[in-house]
Parts: sequence; C-alpha cells; structure tokens
Amino acid sequence: MGAISRSLFEKARQIIPGGVNSPVRAFKAVGGDPPFFARGLGALLWDVDGNEYVDYVCSWGPLILGHAHPEIVRVVQETVKDGTSFGAPNPHEVELARLVVDSVPGIEKVRMVNSGTEATLSALRLARAFTGRDLIVKMDGCYHGHVDALLVKAGSGVVTLGLPGTPGIPARVVEQTLVVPYNDIDALAALVKGRGREIACVIVEPVAANMGVVPPRPGYLEGLREITAKHGILLIFDEVITGFRLALGGAQELYRVAPDLTTLGKILGGGLPIGAYGGREEIMDRVAPEGDVYQAGTLAGNPLVMRAGIAMLRQLRAPGVYDALEKTSERLAAGLASAAEGAGIPARVERVGSLLTLFFTSRPPVDWDSASLSDPRRYAAYFRRMLDRGIYLPPSQYEALFVSLAHTVDQIDRTVSTAAEALKGMRWGPEV
Repeated sequence: MGAISRSLFEKARQIIPGGVNSPVRAFKAVGGDPPFFARGLGALLWDVDGNEYVDYVCSWGPLILGHAHPEIVRVVQETVKDGTSFGAPNPHEVELARLVVDSVPGIEKVRMVNSGTEATLSALRLARAFTGRDLIVKMDGCYHGHVDALLVKAGSGVVTLGLPGTPGIPARVVEQTLVVPYNDIDALAALVKGRGREIACVIVEPVAANMGVVPPRPGYLEGLREITAKHGILLIFDEVITGFRLALGGAQELYRVAPDLTTLGKILGGGLPIGAYGGREEIMDRVAPEGDVYQAGTLAGNPLVMRAGIAMLRQLRAPGVYDALEKTSERLAAGLASAAEGAGIPARVERVGSLLTLFFTSRPPVDWDSASLSDPRRYAAYFRRMLDRGIYLPPSQYEALFVSLAHTVDQIDRTVSTAAEALKGMRWGPEV
C-alpha cells in the first residue's frame, strides 16, 4: 500500500469503525491494509498513490459495463442538472420497471428500493403476509444482506471475518430461520415434510456466490420449485448478484426456473445504489398502497439511479453481449485453472457465466461444508502477490470474482500470466 493510502486508512480508523464502510474492504482476511481508489475507467482502477490495477471486483458486481461507461456517465450528468431526488413519482421509474418486468421471467410487478438488503427484508415480510406463516428457510453459506433473520450461517463477510453471525439479534428472531445445506434437495424435503405448514418461504441464491461461486447441481433448482409449490411455500430467488449478470433475465432465465419472488440490487443501478423486489402480481398487490404490507423509501426510484439503470439495461439488451461476456470469462477461468495446474497447486475454478472463484482445494465445492475446506491462508498469499502485480481480486476466498464487458483479451491474458507467476513463486508447505 502506498503512503497516501496508508495515511488515509490511519485517519479513517479514527472516525469510521475499522476504517471502512463495509467489513470485507478492511483486508482482514488477506492481510495488509487496503488501497484507497481515486478513479476507474473500463476494467482498470487507479489508487490515490497512482498505482494501476486490472479490477475483478467491479464494485462487487454491478459494473458489468466497466467503470465510467460513457453512456452511464452521460445520462447521470444530464439527469443531475434537473435534480437528484423528488420523493415523488417520476417517469424514469416507470420505464425502468417496465424493462425489469420485460426482462425477468418471474417478475410481473416490481418495487424499487435502495439496496439488496432492503429488497430481501421486504420480500420476507411480503412472503409472511401472503402465506400467513412465520418461518423462513435459507441455505447454509448463502448471504442475503444484513437482515436480522438472514445472518444465520450467512457466508460472505460473516465467514471471512470469523463472526458468529447473530450478535445483537434476538434469539426469537433467529429461531424463526431454518437452515439446510445448499444443493441438498433431500434435506429440504425432509424439513418441509415435518414443518411445511409453518414455512412462509425458501430464499436461495440460485447460484451461490457468497461462499465462493458454487453452481446448483442439475435438478436442484427444479426440485426447490416443485417442493415449495406443492406445500404453498413461496420460493424467493436472491438475484442481487446473478440478476442481469448471467443472462438478461438472470439465473432464472439461464436455468428456466421461475420463483414466486425475486430480489435484485447492485447491477440494476449501473453502479449507483439500488435494490428491487418483484414477483407474481397477486403477491405484489399485497404491497402498500395497493395492499396492506407496508414498505417505503424516500430515495427509492430517484431519477438519477433510474436513468443509470435504464442506460445499463439498454446496453445489455444489445445482440451478442452475453456471448461476448461468456467467452471472456471462460478464457479467464481456463487460464487460471491452467496456471494452478502448472504450479502444482491443488485448486479448482468454479464458474457460472461471468462469476468465478479460484478455490484452493482439490475437492469440488458443492455446499458450504465442502467450500469451507478451501485454504484461506493460501488465498491470502495469492491475493497479496496478485495485488502487488497490479491485479485487484476480491479480498476473500469466499467472494466471487467478476468479469465485465470492459475486460479485454490482453487484460485477461495478462491476469493469467500474472497468476502463473504468483503461484509458482509461492511456498506451499504448512506455512504460506
């Protein structure tokens, strides 16, 4: 870390908890202190000390078009001249809602909010109201935002920092959350057989991306859909990460399984803060003021974010976009796997679309128990060596790496050659 970043971090720690406004940014899982970034363009970032990096965090996913995409910049500059928020309806929220409904198979109506956490919180409330039941089911290692009921075995930064997951959350709240392994349809079937009449919803990342990227087994999502429909349980897909990234219609388009409710975030705002939840019309009509389930937000649907989201979705609707993203992502995944093999490193690359993770384990990750066998110390050493060479990776073994449309073949090949160099230069004994 450069001198300017180091000085900023020291100042930040005096006035911001841990010196950061989101925990994983503090680099506790990988060692060292974080660089402070000054600007980004395309697939590149520059820190305040002038160092350049190829960026695979992409603001944790939303920058599928890359940093400072010209059309996003243009519409934001144009819109801000007319005001940033009215706390009242504007035409842009209608247009973005229409684009979402037309794109995502499981959404007939959608409500805009300000974050993915707000979206999942609202979806849970709605599911409980619609079914008249209290219990929810989540999967071990799946993260759905810092909602009280969903921080149980939540993967992501909770695991990265070694936190127990529920301090400050009343026991009675935790007791209403039931947890089963991801990718284990038999475990869910057994749970529903005994308590199905008490369960309001099952919420799942259709592609797990907060224990590292773990794809669904063949038939798993179809099994979730069948079991929940049979027992009157709402199925919620948390597509905060996968939405618009794996396909225009998200994971539900890719796997052809439509949930009852969908939560969205990150990418929908083109890099600006946003969330959304939507689903079947009869369910969404319970949301106030149409119905009796209250949810509100002063900044929800503000014109600045709506215009950015519209511009982003229009770009993604262009022919060949997802084919191009697939080719670039596959090139990176194959290259990283080859680099690990060439270095004699026990590692696996798991990928779905433009989401991927290099796991430092020889066992295929299919759930949290198997994903957690990865060696975070080895990942930390690999991360630091890559950072020193100008490649910015997620600062945790249990987060996804994101590829954008801005990444070039040259940048991908540079990343692969850098990984080969970093891996071959490391010691892989008991001490890393």
